[in-house]
Amino acid sequence: MNKIEPLEQRDMTQAHPVNSEFDLDKGPGRYRVGLIALASDYVTERDFMNMRPSDEVAIYTSRILNANPCTVENLRTMAPRVSEAVSLIIPQGRLDAVAYSCTSGTVVIGYDAIAESVHAVRPGIPVATPITAGIAALNSFGAGKIAVLTPYVDDVNGPIVRYIENSGLDVIALTSFLFADDNDMADIPPDAIYNAALEADRPEADALFISCTAIRAVDTIERIEQTLGKPVVSANQALYWEALRAAGYQEPVLGYGELLRS
Repeated sequence: MNKIEPLEQRDMTQAHPVNSEFDLDKGPGRYRVGLIALASDYVTERDFMNMRPSDEVAIYTSRILNANPCTVENLRTMAPRVSEAVSLIIPQGRLDAVAYSCTSGTVVIGYDAIAESVHAVRPGIPVATPITAGIAALNSFGAGKIAVLTPYVDDVNGPIVRYIENSGLDVIALTSFLFADDNDMADIPPDAIYNAALEADRPEADALFISCTAIRAVDTIERIEQTLGKPVVSANQALYWEALRAAGYQEPVLGYGELLRS
């Protein structure tokens, strides 16, 4: 019989090696998306996780410092912080796409500047943003006349509308909750977003675009589409769609609007 040494005499600083044979796999997530969420963002990370079709899709999140209220001046302050935020997303690991989660921030800073900051850390990686993804989504539906719903004050609404129109789309109506604080935007109930979407739509609009990643539009997008009978594109839905496709996932995702089903 083996003699058991008293606990105080054992050397527990030397581990027994694992003897069973195994090979390292490539880690979790066949499709990996790096998400840059605003420090004040309650919604995007939640939406991305809720929309995951399976565990094959992995979301890795970093936060970027932003300032409230949401104004053009404050949005610009994020520009020099993008690279650092990207650098904190599994630095030694594989990423297939990066999603920068701020619609108005992309408009103010510029997509090229955002992409350049991401590529300084992750050269050549696909970069998705809510506004460019939203426009790509609207174009995929062949939409020309767009109704727009936002939560922003008009200091931010103006650049958003100009950006959309400069992309070749015609904004025929603009409706807004007129909030300046991201925290208030996150507090807007999905039912209120649904009702506001019905107010924002116009019969002649080909589609409705719901701007801003801070609001819970994803929760009600299916219901809005069913009521309006036309495509509805929201910031988080479009951002997820573009990042997911860029990462290589091509299967339909159900429950979050026509865009992700296609």
